[in-house]
Amino acid sequence: MRKVKYFVANSLDNYIARKNGAVDWLFMDGTDYGMGDFFKSIDTILLGRKTYEIALRQNPRSRNSKSNFGMKSYIFSRTLKLSLGDGAQVISQNAGAFVRSLKMEEGKDIWLMGGGELMKSLLLENVVDEISLNIHPLLLGSGVFLFPELDKQIDLELINSNIHKNGCIQVTYRIKDQAPHQK
Repeated sequence: MRKVKYFVANSLDNYIARKNGAVDWLFMDGTDYGMGDFFKSIDTILLGRKTYEIALRQNPRSRNSKSNFGMKSYIFSRTLKLSLGDGAQVISQNAGAFVRSLKMEEGKDIWLMGGGELMKSLLLENVVDEISLNIHPLLLGSGVFLFPELDKQIDLELINSNIHKNGCIQVTYRIKDQAPHQK
């Protein structure tokens, strides 16, 4: 079965973007942060509407690519039109049920990209398998939280860590308990 991997950069005070969605604070010094190997392991991206719109503002050419971001892309939204015309498919149904069925399909692993609301819903639906954080050594002070408030504890097991020369620390955790969420 395919894995869903939440792979994201964050500040030491646990923000993934400024309040306006900007990620201009990310270190862009040529460090790979394991992204090369990570991209070889995935063939699908899951994004919320806000993350998708920010990504398009940063790289408008991706809108015209055969497949958004170079691979299958699913945008979870109740407000976007059903056809984006850019290789991405809008999903307006239950995100957990959709991702659960997607994990059963043939293919490589799945990247849960970006922000809080979709990540939170998929965590609570128990479809996220790994969390990989690239912790940047700075304090943003405010912005988009890495983890919005959850209504349950989620236990993790460290499976890898790496300290980069620029001070960033990469940690990867496996989600321990995948029992169905009780509402």
